[in-house]
Amino acid sequence: MAQAQRIVIVGGGTVGMNTALRLQKKLRRGRADITVIDPQSHMTYQPFLPEASAGSIEPRHVVVPLHKVLRGCTVLTGRVTSISDAQKVVSVETAAGESVSVPYDVLVVSPGSVARTLPVPGLPEQGIAFKTVGEAIYLRNHVLSRLDAASTTTDEDERRRLLTFVVVGGGYAGVEALAELADMARYATRYYQRIEAEDLRWVLVEAMDRIMPEVGPKMGVYTVGRLLDAGIEVLLETRVESMVGGHVVLSDGQEFDADTIVWTAGVKPNPMLNATDLPLGPRGHVECEATLAVEGLTGVFAAGDCASIPDLSKEDANARTSPSAQHAVRQAKVLADNVIAHLNGTSLKQYKHSYAGSVASLGLYKGVAQVYGIKLKGFPAWFMHRTYHVSRMPTWNRRVRILMDWTTAFLMGREVVALGEIHEPKAEFARISGGTVTPLPQKTAS
Repeated sequence: MAQAQRIVIVGGGTVGMNTALRLQKKLRRGRADITVIDPQSHMTYQPFLPEASAGSIEPRHVVVPLHKVLRGCTVLTGRVTSISDAQKVVSVETAAGESVSVPYDVLVVSPGSVARTLPVPGLPEQGIAFKTVGEAIYLRNHVLSRLDAASTTTDEDERRRLLTFVVVGGGYAGVEALAELADMARYATRYYQRIEAEDLRWVLVEAMDRIMPEVGPKMGVYTVGRLLDAGIEVLLETRVESMVGGHVVLSDGQEFDADTIVWTAGVKPNPMLNATDLPLGPRGHVECEATLAVEGLTGVFAAGDCASIPDLSKEDANARTSPSAQHAVRQAKVLADNVIAHLNGTSLKQYKHSYAGSVASLGLYKGVAQVYGIKLKGFPAWFMHRTYHVSRMPTWNRRVRILMDWTTAFLMGREVVALGEIHEPKAEFARISGGTVTPLPQKTAS
């Protein structure tokens, strides 16, 4: 009997998890040993992070536990520190702090992306990223705790600072997070006697001359209009020059204090790729062929946000697929089939998918969509956004739970309680016992 091939998948996100699911389903027992390596033991469906942060969805329901769904694979919780294709080995620092080497015959590289940062003074200390479910939970608790603090202070300047919220970046992540959180905060003000919805100041800062370019210029203008209608300030062609101590300085000359600054100004490939011998492009992406095979290497594949993949649906030979969940899910299917074809010595299939369009939520019952050239606004677009993404959520278990969350929120309203103690769980016990406690590190843009 032939020895089982060692397949190592770096990254348990959308591409990595879906690739592993398909491989464990289609490969016969004993054909391959599949190992999935990721710093987290779950996959996060990022399009639902804004709703999780706003309380429309239970945060645990937007993640899929890898150990539960990948029972035919070995899930190794750890951070990849380097990859040597010359030696066919992946170096990993495990969750236990140990260094191990994982050999492979076939490698799938899908570590995803991280927040793209700029040298803005104060960003590491003041910025809050929005890439993980932990950051979404933190941001929800943080925003609601600002209302708690503002309702108790008698200092008007402090109150104004607490109720000022800034989102930097007008892409999908920034606009959807802003719209959902602003909706949640406005809803919460009905339970505070000293805070009115008009007291909240929400500011969107975008360096380009429009927001959400994926939906086209006209829909972008419509989106700006809806944000303005909701009382949100939209500052285009504007950059953040500094945010030291929460004092925000903008390129248009405005200065003000804010206690909440959300950084969503784009993403970049996982910097771990710099510690590999894989071919990288000028922006740090893994250079791939249309088959998702890494250029110049045998038995190495890549897909998702970290990969530069030819877009065969366009005439431009230099066009590359966009870093979207839509492409990631479809690429995972082709990638898994091509891994199997590689093991069987048959020809590989090229990835080709015409971009169907974009859908985005602008808060409860509001949205924009452009699908196959058809433009939708308002409730129909919002409903399409929810329908599309719940259909793409991995596993029926999570789909049913999300539908139940939506139904409960519709019938009983949002939950608007801040669980700030989860960020410093030992603080109260240390106070009553006479000890000291070191605050847990807060998640910042990285």
